[in-house]
Amino acid sequence: MSHGDRIETMPDGFERLAVSPNSPYAAMGDLKRAYFGVQFHPEVRHTPGGLELLRRFVVDICGCEPTWTAESIIEQSVERIRAQVGNERVLVGVSGGVDSSVAAALVFRAIGDQLVAVFVDNGLLRKDERLQVEQAFTQNLGVELITIDAIEEFMDELEGVTDPEKKRKVIGRTFIRVFEQAALNAGNPGFLVQGTIYPDVIESSAPDRNKGHVIKSHHNVGGLPEDLSFQLVEPLRYLFKDEVRAVGEALGLPVELVWRQPFPGPGLAVRCLGDLTMQRLATLRAADAIFTAELEKEGLLGKRRKADDPGIAQAFAVLLPVKSVGVMGDVRTYQEAVALRAVATDDFMTADWARLPYDLLGRVANRIVNEVPGINRVTYDITSKPPATIEWE
Repeated sequence: MSHGDRIETMPDGFERLAVSPNSPYAAMGDLKRAYFGVQFHPEVRHTPGGLELLRRFVVDICGCEPTWTAESIIEQSVERIRAQVGNERVLVGVSGGVDSSVAAALVFRAIGDQLVAVFVDNGLLRKDERLQVEQAFTQNLGVELITIDAIEEFMDELEGVTDPEKKRKVIGRTFIRVFEQAALNAGNPGFLVQGTIYPDVIESSAPDRNKGHVIKSHHNVGGLPEDLSFQLVEPLRYLFKDEVRAVGEALGLPVELVWRQPFPGPGLAVRCLGDLTMQRLATLRAADAIFTAELEKEGLLGKRRKADDPGIAQAFAVLLPVKSVGVMGDVRTYQEAVALRAVATDDFMTADWARLPYDLLGRVANRIVNEVPGINRVTYDITSKPPATIEWE
C-alpha cells in the first residue's frame, strides 16, 4: 500500500483477516453477518488476486448475478438513448479516439440517421489524424460526418495560456461554441453526444461523483461552460476504458478503431507544456510520430497479446517547456527537450510504466534528435499512476 491511511481499531464483531507493514488491519470481516472491509484497492491491476476477491464478494457472498456484460450495456444504453432524445436530431463530437467512436456507434445503433457526427480540427491533432478520422468514420460507421476547420479559432483562444487547468477550460468552452455553430447549420439539434468515461468523471470531481479532489478538469466535464445550450448524451459515462473497448467490439467495430491509441480531448495542448505555438506543436507532432512508428514496428502497440499482458495501452511524446545545452556536429545547441511516456493499464485508473527495450529507446531518441529540428534531449518517464497521471497536464 502506497499511502498512510490506516485503521487503528476495528468495530465490534470484526476480526483481522490481513495485515501489512503499513496497516495493522489491511482486511477485516464480521463472519456472522458477512460484512467485510479492506484497506487497499482490490480493483487495480497492481493488486494480485484483486479481481477474484471482488468476484467472490459480489457473486459468492452477496449473491449478485454477473449480468454486467457488453451486450447488456448496449441493450440498456439503447433504451436510455431512445427515451432521452426521442425523434430529435443529435450531434456527436468525434475525435477519432476510442471513447467518442464507441459513443457514436452506440447512439447510431439507437437512433440511426438522426445522428450527425462533427469532427473539429482544432490544430491540436497528431500527425495525419484528420485524414485517419475521416476515413475511419466514413468506412466503418456509416455516420454522416461534418469536418470543421477551427484551427485559427482555437489557437487565438489559447494564445498565451500556459496553465494546464485553464487550457482545458478554454478548449472545452471553445469546443462547445464551435458545436453550437455546427448545430445551427445542421438544423439546431438539442442534444450533444460526448465520449465521457468514468475516469474523466472521477478525476474532474463531477457533481455526481464529487467526493474526491479535482485531479484535472477534463474538457468534456469540468471544462464545459455554464450556459450550455445542449442536453448531453453520455452513454459511456460510468464505464472504464476496458469496458468501452468490450462494448466497441460487441458493436462490431473494427479492431484498428477499438484498439486505437487513446488521445485526450484537449489533444496536444496537454502534451505541449507551456506556450502553444504552431511551431512547437509541429515539433511535438514530429517527435510523437517517430515514437509511435518505432513502437508499431516492434509490434508493441494495440490489442493485448495474452490475458495477463495488457501491452502498451498508451504511448506518446511530451514537449517540455525547458531548454538544455547540447552539442551537435561540434556546435553548441540550446534547444528543447522531449519526454517519452508509455504505460500498461486496463482501466486507466492506475497504470504502470512500460519496460521498453533499451535499444528501442535508444533508436527513438537518436531519430528524434537527428530528424526533429529544435530538440537536443530525450528522456523517458518511469513514473506509475499513481502518483503521476498518465498525461502530464
